[in-house]
Amino acid sequence: MTPEDVKEFLLEKAEQYEVPDFIPHDPLSIPHRFSRREDKEVSAFFAASLAWGNRVSILKSLDSLMERMDHAPGQFVLEHEASDLAVFEGFVHRTFQEVDAKGFVQALAGLLRTHGTLEQAMLQGWSRPHDPASVIEALTAFHYAFMAQPGVQPRTQKHVANPAKGSAAKRLNMFLRWMVRPSDRGVDLGLWKGISPAVLHIPLDVHTSSVGRKLGLLHRSANDWKSVVELTAALREVDPVDPVRLDFALFGLGAMEGF
Repeated sequence: MTPEDVKEFLLEKAEQYEVPDFIPHDPLSIPHRFSRREDKEVSAFFAASLAWGNRVSILKSLDSLMERMDHAPGQFVLEHEASDLAVFEGFVHRTFQEVDAKGFVQALAGLLRTHGTLEQAMLQGWSRPHDPASVIEALTAFHYAFMAQPGVQPRTQKHVANPAKGSAAKRLNMFLRWMVRPSDRGVDLGLWKGISPAVLHIPLDVHTSSVGRKLGLLHRSANDWKSVVELTAALREVDPVDPVRLDFALFGLGAMEGF
């Protein structure tokens, strides 16, 4: 394919896959259940954080978490007492265990009580909000702010990525995509207005990276932060205003079509 062919192909596939029919079998369906901002933010953070593995298993685990929080995750996080954390006993999703669930609730509570919203907590580390290169600073600062909250155990840090250490930070980038990208197509949430879609980075996984390499958009072999930057820069050539909408194209091609 020529570069122009690749551009048209990706735009066509993004149009095909960014539709509400995408939602029901995706972790993104969880925050779509809620109307209150705090419920959307908290449930989306849990959903993105647990989004690895089989999607049926992911949704089953997320359903369990929402039930344990009385289907009001924002209220549970903000109003819980220490004894309420017992509801997470026995919870396991792959390597995410009850101690991590309890730590997430305590950390999110601390961030929300301090900053009011998770958007404001994220923006604390965003010194240049219109510069794509500043995303690594923001995500790194968020990682340390999260881990500094009382009650968070050191083992939980593997569930909140630190791109400064080379991590592709797939789940944090996916969380940002959900919260920032516009909701006019009925898929992403468009809840955060203080961050431009133009600075977002691709949630790099086995599907998006594989398709990116096959299309000549990614040349690095490792799925690390440098590859995130390389692939996102290529996608920005296709759509400089909203490059990460092409995540739908890359993921759909890889996961749905086996491209």
